[in-house]
Amino acid sequence: MSVEKFDLEKVHAKFTESLHGEDDVYVDPYLEAFKELYKFFQLMGTVFGFVSSDVKEKVEILEKLRGKENADSFLTIRTMMEYEQESNLLNKKDYVSGSRTLLRLHRGLDFIQEFLKRLGELEGDGKTNGVCQAAYNDTLAQFHPWLIRKGATVAMYALPTRDQLLDKVCADVAGAMKLLPEMLSVTRNVYDRTQNLYTRYDLHGLS
Repeated sequence: MSVEKFDLEKVHAKFTESLHGEDDVYVDPYLEAFKELYKFFQLMGTVFGFVSSDVKEKVEILEKLRGKENADSFLTIRTMMEYEQESNLLNKKDYVSGSRTLLRLHRGLDFIQEFLKRLGELEGDGKTNGVCQAAYNDTLAQFHPWLIRKGATVAMYALPTRDQLLDKVCADVAGAMKLLPEMLSVTRNVYDRTQNLYTRYDLHGLS
């Protein structure tokens, strides 16, 4: 079954929609943006296998939490952290924590925004494997065991040139390149807000 092309404009719109107040993030549009990013991972095939399956699983867990009776407790990232911390749920056995689950997506977002940023700086015929490796080493690699790091590194060797990659994943390459700086700006805002919330509630150590 073919996968729909990746829509960078939708990622931009949903992450923009997720911004709440001065320092918070709505969970629902955040997850919608990640569903679109998941298409990007799928279109890349096995190269991003080390992150795509994890993204799908984590999004589904958070959507289930948003569908429960206490859904309002998971309306924003801040309300979720406060609820789980104040209810002593973070270390409760058999409880699947939204804060712990979202931390995996948060780390993945750091990688994808770094990769897309460096991708945008390449010439059309520039090879993408080097920038992908650099983005991975600077972000996700620190959280992965050696076996996953090794597999990811090997898979990245197969990455094509920038134009070949964009043709494969984007329906409108020119439009995507034009919007990329704005999309990266709002994605960085979402990432920074989330990072600050994990710092504020001392939850970076969730494992």
